[in-house]
Amino acid sequence: MSESKDCIVLLSGGLDSATTAAIAASEGYRIHALSFNYGQRNKWELDAAKNVAASLCAVEHKVIQFDLRAFGGSALTSDTPVPKNRSVEKMSAAIPVTYVPARNTIFLSFGLGWAEVIGTSDIFIGVNSIDYSGYPDCRPEFIEAFQHLANLATKSGVEKTSRFKIHTPLIKMTKREIILKGVSLGVDYSLTRSCYDPDDDGTSCGMCDSCLLRQRGFADAGLIDPIKYQIHN
Repeated sequence: MSESKDCIVLLSGGLDSATTAAIAASEGYRIHALSFNYGQRNKWELDAAKNVAASLCAVEHKVIQFDLRAFGGSALTSDTPVPKNRSVEKMSAAIPVTYVPARNTIFLSFGLGWAEVIGTSDIFIGVNSIDYSGYPDCRPEFIEAFQHLANLATKSGVEKTSRFKIHTPLIKMTKREIILKGVSLGVDYSLTRSCYDPDDDGTSCGMCDSCLLRQRGFADAGLIDPIKYQIHN
């Protein structure tokens, strides 16, 4: 663990990142939360991230703005329809159109830069390789490769003053396990938002992959999801 006990937490405002931040806090880290306004459909998640950061007493919360709509290539950064009502099997059968090209690589790069500035070697990210939608940048192989890169491509790494660690506490957990862990740590899931395609008021659609995985996780945990969903006829 870093001597400073400071860490960077990539905080989207969703269920997984909120749980990850709570785990970091429970391990004694001071949280420096980092979120991104990258042109995504769900701008409401930034409000959620702000609320989650405040609830966990983050030291600070930065929101970095850039526009991945300039490239498109994803249903989250273009007008491509978001898939709805897919089975779990279909979700994991192929990389979906909601994959944003190189997103976690970009996010972790920002996190790495900030970590080096504040003098910490610990970066937390809420990736998960079990209950997920087939994203290549959520796999252990990617995290291991990025961590290796981090220690090659930075002043701190080259001078060996610190060794960067990418923490992925959720990577082998099911959604049920993630939710139960968060509840045990006092996470207020009513503050979180996970939807890929919310309405203009920020209400979750209840039918995209992210909503379906979230709802199944709460059901498997024997709990009620505290957020509202759109009503569909």
